[in-house]
Amino acid sequence: MEKQKTTFLSALKENQDKLYRICSIYSDNNEDSKDLFQEVLVHIWKSMSSFKGNSSIDTWIFRIALNVCLRFKSKHTKNQNRFIRLDSMTIANMSSGKDNEEDNEKLIALRKCIKKLNEGNKAIVALYLEGLAYREISDILGLSENHIAVKIKRIKSKLFNCINETL
Repeated sequence: MEKQKTTFLSALKENQDKLYRICSIYSDNNEDSKDLFQEVLVHIWKSMSSFKGNSSIDTWIFRIALNVCLRFKSKHTKNQNRFIRLDSMTIANMSSGKDNEEDNEKLIALRKCIKKLNEGNKAIVALYLEGLAYREISDILGLSENHIAVKIKRIKSKLFNCINETL
C-alpha cells in the first residue's frame, strides 16, 4: 500500500499540470475542469493496484485520464440536452501590451477550435500539446505511431484554418 501511495504521489507531482490541461479541453468552464481533474485522480488512485508496469506510469495515467474525460463529455452532452446552462462571466486582468492581447486572442481561438474537434482528435492534440512523443501517444490510444503522425498533421491543418477564420 505504501508503494502504491508513493508511486501515485510521484506520478501526480510529475503530471498534474498536464492532466489538468487535458481535463480543461474536455470541459466547458473552470469549475468543470476542477471537478473532472478530481474525478481523474480518484480513478487513478482506485486503479493503482491494477498497474502492472507493462507500460510507463505516465502512459497508464494518461489512458485513464482520457477515458474518464470521454465518459464525462458523453454524460455532459446528454445532460446538456435536458438543461439550460448559465455560465458565469469571467473578467481577465490583462497586463499591458498589445502582444499580450494578441497572444491571449490566439490562445482563446486555439481552445475554441480544439473544442470543435471530435473526441479522438481532441485526445491526440491534448497529448501532443503536452509534449508527448508520437510513440507515447500511440501507446496511450492504441493506434500506430504512423497513424498518429498522419492524424497530427491533419489536425494541425484543421486548427490552423479554424484559427485563421476566427481571428
